[in-house]
Amino acid sequence: MAIDASKLRVSLEEKERWRRTLSVTVPADLVEEERRRAAKKLASRMKLPGFREGKIPASVVEKRYGQTVRQETLDRLINEAYREALQLESLRPISDGTLEDVRYEPEEDLVFAISFDVQPEIELGRLGGFTVERPAAEVGEEEVETVLTRLREQNGVWHPSEGSPEEGDLVQVRIERLEEDDSSDEPREYEFVLGQGEAIPDVEGAIATLSTGESGEFTVTFPDDFPDEERRSESRELRITLQGRKIQELPELDDELARSVGDFESLEELRETVREDLEREAGREARQAVRGRLLDLLIEANPFEVPRSMVDSYVEQVLGDTGDADPEEVERVRSQMRPQAERAVKRALIVDRVAETQGLRATDEEVDGRVQEIAQRNDTSPAKVYAELQKRGRLSAIEREITENK
Repeated sequence: MAIDASKLRVSLEEKERWRRTLSVTVPADLVEEERRRAAKKLASRMKLPGFREGKIPASVVEKRYGQTVRQETLDRLINEAYREALQLESLRPISDGTLEDVRYEPEEDLVFAISFDVQPEIELGRLGGFTVERPAAEVGEEEVETVLTRLREQNGVWHPSEGSPEEGDLVQVRIERLEEDDSSDEPREYEFVLGQGEAIPDVEGAIATLSTGESGEFTVTFPDDFPDEERRSESRELRITLQGRKIQELPELDDELARSVGDFESLEELRETVREDLEREAGREARQAVRGRLLDLLIEANPFEVPRSMVDSYVEQVLGDTGDADPEEVERVRSQMRPQAERAVKRALIVDRVAETQGLRATDEEVDGRVQEIAQRNDTSPAKVYAELQKRGRLSAIEREITENK
């Protein structure tokens, strides 16, 4: 049953620039009509001794299950009336509504209030006259060589070796924690490249003193910047065994390597492609930096506040499913992310507002073109790209990026 919106009494209160409260009154006759419908619906699902299925009188249902009937009545009426009230006031909430007050007695009007956030109104006083210095997008030989070295490492061959490991060696170690009563935890085995920060410095330093097959007992201390705050500066006694060591043999940087890593005829062709890729990426980053700075200047020239609910929603979207993560750690990360999240929300809102006033929104053709580009780069079909973007909720980000570039 749809509610007759013309019978509702609705009032709107503006508590903050983006906070609204709708107070809604549903007349008693509509409440009674919905109550009878709820009782009848419940009766059709019930079985009671002495009554045929689906033939239980509504009066019996209300007498036995009055609280259930009341709750179903209120739930449906509040949801329907709230939706109608939003349409009457032409409101589009950006947050879930908070039910703040419900007043209802039999044969009387139902009165309730719901508060929610709406998108803040942004007054644009200044849109131009900004000066932004474009960062240099030059690529030097050192950056090209770094990529080529990485390609050599990715195609290197590991060989077992005796002796003490050095930075860049692949080590296999067994580590067990020693307790004060001379007992120990179950040992764990690890394999990682020494010197890449996969273990704390004290552990890597201890491993470097061992020879293959050798064990030693060490006191190690977690660094002051360790991600888990509770372990910072904590010391532990460990027994470490160096089970194996491998050194990497890197291929020569020559035409043969170039042919093995891609469709290149020579090292010079590979080198030129690497440079072009780096220059393209540097140019993209420079343009992105300019856009970001312009947006920040726009926000400074046209200051506005944003609802906490929008910032919270952005943070949760970035965090995703936290699963079994430590609640305190999750909350710490949330707090750290809030300034960045607020900045991102403000940028998105200012882009939308400028696009609205200047008629700069991304067209369907432009979005299609960007999807085609992504499909070509990834050697797939536009349909698959669309499906993946929609699944991940990223189509709006594509539209916003196109709008920003305008």
